[in-house]
Formats: sequence, structure tokens, C-alpha cells
Amino acid sequence: MSEIPVAQSGWRWLPLGLALLGLDQLTKWLVARSVALYEMITLLPVLDITHAHNVGAAFNFLARAGGWQRWFFTALALGVGGGIIYYLRQLSRAQSLQCAGLSLIAAGAVGNMIDRLRLGYVVDFIHVHWGSAEFPSFNVADSCITIGAGLMILDTLLEARRNRTTS
Repeated sequence: MSEIPVAQSGWRWLPLGLALLGLDQLTKWLVARSVALYEMITLLPVLDITHAHNVGAAFNFLARAGGWQRWFFTALALGVGGGIIYYLRQLSRAQSLQCAGLSLIAAGAVGNMIDRLRLGYVVDFIHVHWGSAEFPSFNVADSCITIGAGLMILDTLLEARRNRTTS
């Protein structure tokens, strides 16, 4: 790939990621400061704030793996975040869905990495449920990763559609 000037590269999307990283850390700090561990505050019939700690990955995957997972997920987040920031420099800011998606994924990865390094676990607090069906608790960083991945999928689908109509 050819080098794109910084002002016209995907780095123009980094402020979005930084703002969401700040929001992630602020909300985790507020919950940890204001809500006791496992305390549940009902906001809506389907939404609670529940202070939880996650030493594993998504849905507490590998939570009982003995501690090595903390460093594995920290290294993975560092690699993913660094790789995304490097790759954003190669993209044109006109590739907005891809750049926004990558910025969100990097913000989420770094947000949870900060928790793992600082605390040894990730603070989760958004608890969604419907009747007896419950979704595992998550946080702003997890939401950033999910929405970012969705934007990347949407970008891929739209690109395939554009290519199909021009062929």
C-alpha cells in the first residue's frame, strides 16, 4: 500500500476511538466507585447495572484458566490495538465505515487491556435480560468491539455490492 498523508489517512478517526476509550474508563470507574460488587440497580425491566469482574474473555471464557489468560489477552489487545493503529495510517479517511469500525475495535481492545493491567480483571456492568433469558454482563469497550465488527462486516458487504454492480 502506498503511504497516505496523515491528514487524509484513517488516523483522522482516532479521536473517535480515544473518546470512546475515555467513556469506557469513566463508566467503569463510576461503577466501581458507586456500585458494590454484584449489586444490581434496575434501570429498565430488561436492563440493570450490575458491577461484575471478568478475569477471562467474552462471557467469562477462560475465567478459571489459572492466571495466564490475563497476560495472553493483554498481549493480544496490545497487538491488535497496535496493528489497527498502523493499518489506519494506510487507509484513506474516505473509507469511513472501515476506519470507524477499526477505531472502535482498537478502543475496546485497549479499554479492556487497561483494566487487565491495572486491576487483573475487566469491570463489566451492563446486564441485559428478557424474562428468564440473560445475556452476560458487558461494558462500553465490549460494545465498541461489537459495533466496530458490525461496521467492518457492513463495509465488506457494501464493497462486495459495489464490485458486483460495476462488473
